[in-house]
Amino acid sequence: MITDAENAVRAGDLPLALDRLQDAIRAKPEDARLRVFLFQLLCVLGRWERALSQLEVCAEMDAAAIAMRETYRDAIGCERVRADVFAGIRSPMLFGEPETWIALLIESLLRAGRGEEEAGERLRQQAFELAPTTSGSVDGKAFAWIADCDMRLGPVLEAIVNGRYYWIPFCRLARIDFEEPTDLRDAVWLPAHLRFINGGEAVALIPVRYPGSESADEGLVALARKSVWSECRPGVFCGLGQRVLATDSGEYPLLDIRQVRLGEDAEAVADHG
Repeated sequence: MITDAENAVRAGDLPLALDRLQDAIRAKPEDARLRVFLFQLLCVLGRWERALSQLEVCAEMDAAAIAMRETYRDAIGCERVRADVFAGIRSPMLFGEPETWIALLIESLLRAGRGEEEAGERLRQQAFELAPTTSGSVDGKAFAWIADCDMRLGPVLEAIVNGRYYWIPFCRLARIDFEEPTDLRDAVWLPAHLRFINGGEAVALIPVRYPGSESADEGLVALARKSVWSECRPGVFCGLGQRVLATDSGEYPLLDIRQVRLGEDAEAVADHG
């Protein structure tokens, strides 16, 4: 039955996958691997409370899952914060004092969340005019600028660091190393290593999907195998499904990227190349 669930995931039929997996667990409730699979599938579906409960069960059944529980319990909490940020209810965390442009970008979401769409759009445009461009390379391919394709974000990377949800400007980063996705949960949060221009480093989880993707009717969107775009506000195009980074040299789905070098770090590599 686990094979049936895996086949359903591969086909993008998430309701069927959940049914088959629950059947498998009823048949073998002591199988910790099935519980981990269920936790991950519930995360894909955005059923956060059930995912948290299943995560606790995983840690109780297998001590090797305790570290996973600590990491992903925080990640689930951050998804709730993240939903509030994009709804204009609260602000994301920032490292250090915010530059004017990112403060304006955050305020644009807060205004839009209060129904002040025209004011929010003016602030968003002003933020993008003030934001610095950052050159670098994606997996060795040079670019003059980089931005998220979602126009609510632009030159900002979403990241979960030390259990908290941050917006990090690309101009503050020197390098991003993404792990290769191997598990179903990597379609929700991809582990990465961040190096900042000030020399600091951090381990992070990068949200792979745009907010609301977990509720998409199409399974491939929820599984981050597809990206779709819509005009969520007049003149503002927002994504569902897998995050896509845009540069002047092309567009890159997040799960295909292994390394981004930025600013002086990218220039140093080019000089030695």
